[in-house]
Amino acid sequence: MVQELDGSVMRCVRDQNGNHVIQKCIECVPEENIQFIVTPFFDQVVTLSAHPYGCRVIQRILEHCKDPKTQSKVMGEILGSVSMLAQVQYGNYVVQHVLEHGKPHERSIIIKELAGKIVQMSQQKFASNVVEKCLTFGGPSERQLLVNEMLGSTDENEPLQAMMKDQFANYVVQKVLETCDDQQRELILSRIKVHLNALKKYTYGKHIVARIEKLVAAGGTVSSLSSMNGY
Repeated sequence: MVQELDGSVMRCVRDQNGNHVIQKCIECVPEENIQFIVTPFFDQVVTLSAHPYGCRVIQRILEHCKDPKTQSKVMGEILGSVSMLAQVQYGNYVVQHVLEHGKPHERSIIIKELAGKIVQMSQQKFASNVVEKCLTFGGPSERQLLVNEMLGSTDENEPLQAMMKDQFANYVVQKVLETCDDQQRELILSRIKVHLNALKKYTYGKHIVARIEKLVAAGGTVSSLSSMNGY
């Protein structure tokens, strides 16, 4: 039955209904019997990852195709276009999938690729979700890299300030507070607290204020919280 699809694979992948059949083939049929399905994707991985149905099929391949050549080819194309895929409507799901389920070195490649663009990416609807996944699944040193970038190189606080007022980036700041260690949280909160009153005037800044108040109500595990009670 699966063999009947030979010659029509790409048409099915791009079809609203057909893509579900291709996904099931990848999930249920032994890998050696579906090479005719997988091979046409080579050199098309980025295009398919940015497609509303193709992105689902690429995720199934990442999950079920263990052949080293297939893994290397598909992953290589994804990692070569991380910045672009992170910013598009469907491609960001593929990058998130690798961050959540990929190997540590694949995760590191993604985070290193996005480093230097974290503030800009956090202010975008789709890429901000990728940055949140970087914070959730990155290792301690990778998370530190991202936190340093958000805090900026001086006490001026400009990147963090801009993020707290942004409709998408404010969620990234909340994710930082949720995922960082106590020492990092101490530093971030000390930077945030000087802007708390100003943040209350911004629609999205209020989300940060609410998160800080929640931390205070929870007992404030960080010493700098005690001085916020009077804000």
